[in-house]
Amino acid sequence: MFIADIRKDFYEVVANQVRLTLTLANIALFHCDQIQYTLVPVTGWQELGTAFLEHKEQIKLLIKQDDDLSVPSYDDIFRDEDEEGEDSGNESDEGSEPSGKRRRFDEGAVERRIERQRAKREWEARRREILFDYEQYEYHGTSAAMMFFELAWVLTKDTKDMLWWAIIGLTDQWVHDKITNMKYVTDIATMQRHVSRHNHRNEDEENSLSIDCMRISFEYDLRLTLYQHWSLYESIYNSCYTSCSFKLWTLNGQKKLQEFLADMGLPLKQVRQKFNSMDMSIKENLRDVIEESSNKYGMKDIRIQTFGVHFGFKNRFLASDMVHATAALLESAEKDDSETDNFIKALDALSRSNIDRLHSGIALAKKKLIAIQQTVASCICTNLILSQGPFLYCYLMEGTPDVKLFSKPMALTLLCKYLLKAFVHSTRNKRCKLLPLVMAAPKDVEKGTVIVVGIPPESETSDKKNFFGRAFEKAAESTSSRTLHDHFDTSIIELKTEDRSKFLDALITLLS
Repeated sequence: MFIADIRKDFYEVVANQVRLTLTLANIALFHCDQIQYTLVPVTGWQELGTAFLEHKEQIKLLIKQDDDLSVPSYDDIFRDEDEEGEDSGNESDEGSEPSGKRRRFDEGAVERRIERQRAKREWEARRREILFDYEQYEYHGTSAAMMFFELAWVLTKDTKDMLWWAIIGLTDQWVHDKITNMKYVTDIATMQRHVSRHNHRNEDEENSLSIDCMRISFEYDLRLTLYQHWSLYESIYNSCYTSCSFKLWTLNGQKKLQEFLADMGLPLKQVRQKFNSMDMSIKENLRDVIEESSNKYGMKDIRIQTFGVHFGFKNRFLASDMVHATAALLESAEKDDSETDNFIKALDALSRSNIDRLHSGIALAKKKLIAIQQTVASCICTNLILSQGPFLYCYLMEGTPDVKLFSKPMALTLLCKYLLKAFVHSTRNKRCKLLPLVMAAPKDVEKGTVIVVGIPPESETSDKKNFFGRAFEKAAESTSSRTLHDHFDTSIIELKTEDRSKFLDALITLLS
C-alpha cells in the first residue's frame, strides 16, 4: 500500500512547502486537538513515506521555509507507474489485431519496449547519481529548540524559559560548529526580536523585580569560554579561538600572550584570579580593552553576538556557559553515572531552580576544556596528526591522559575541531591546510571498540557540510568492517579495534 497521489499528497508538501532535509530532519507529529508532540527520526524516503502513511491525517512537518535544502525534483526521484501500465495495455491491444498485421505491429512493439527499457535504465542511473549527490553530505538546519519555541509562540504558549532554551539550542549549534556564521547571525536576529517582545511584555509585571526573576538580554560579548566563571588568564589559555591565534602550545605563543596582557595594561595578579574577584574598575571597560588589543594581534572576531540571562540579582550566565555546562554533564565520565543519570543531571541544569547543578556542570566543563587544550598541544608537539593522502588522521592511543573523556561523541568532536584549527595555524604545508580530519579514540577497551569521527576542512567560508557519513558506510561495507552507526551525526561511528586498519585503507582508497 502506498499514497494514492504521491506527488500531490506527499512529495509537493515536502519539497515545495516545507523543504525537508531527509538525512537530518525530524518530523514533529502532533494531534491538533490535544497538542501532543512526538519526534520521529527520518533517514530516507522509505521511512518518511511510512511515517506519512501512519499519521497522514494529523501530521505537520516543522521546518524553516527559508532553509535552502536543495530537495531533488519529483520526476528525478519517482517514476509514475501509470505510464508503464498504459504501454503494456497498448501492447495487449495490438495483440488482438489480425494475423496479417501482427508481425509489423510486433516489430514496432519490440522497438518501443527496447526504447522504454533504455530510457528506464538511463533514468535509474541518473536517479542514483542525484540521490548520491543529495545524500552524500550531512548538515544542520534550524535548531529544533527554535522550531518548537516558534510553534509555541504561534499557539500563544511561549514562555521566557522556553525562549531561553531556544537560545541555548541555537548557541549549541554555534559552539559545536554545526552551522555557518551567516546562519547563526540570522537566527540570532530572530531570537533578538522575541527577547525584545518578552522584555517589553514583562516590563509592568510585579515579578519583574522579584528575587527569582529571569531577565534575558542581547549581548555583544567576548569569545572567551566561561570567562565569567573562571580567571581571565585560564579562559584565554583554554579557549579555542585565542589559543589557536596565539599558538599557545609553543613558547613563542606563550610569550605573545604575556605581551597581549601587557598591552591591555592588566596586572597578572588580576587576570589570574577569578573574574568575580577582579577590581570593578578593570571589569567595567574590560570588553572594550580586550577588543582593542585583540585587533592589534589579528583577532578581529574576539566579540560575538549572543545572549545572557540573570537569575535573580546574583547569578548571570551566557548562553555558551549553559551549552558547555550541560554538554559536560551529559557526557560526564565520572564513575557510577549511567547515561540516564547524566541526562537527568543535564536536564536539571537547564532549570533556574537548580543553580547548584549548573555550577557543577561548569566545573566539569572547565576540566574538559583543559583536557582538550592539553591534548591538542600534545598532538601538535608530538606530530600525531598524519597526512593519509585525501585526509588527515589522528589516533589517541590507550593510556593517553583523559582518553576516557574522549570516548564520548561531543567531547571527541570538539577536540577534533579544536585540533584541526590548531594544525591549520601551525603547519606550513598549504595542501594539508585544505584537508579534512579523521580522528579515532578508544571507546570500550573490554569490547575492543574505538569511536571514529570525521570533520570537513577548516575554512571561514565552509558551508559546514560533512561527507564522512556516507564515506564511512561505504568503507565499512567494502571491507566488512564491524561498525555501529547509531549516532545522530552519521559522521560518528563505532568500530572494532582490529578492523581499524582495513577500514582506514578502504577510506583512503574511496576518497583518493
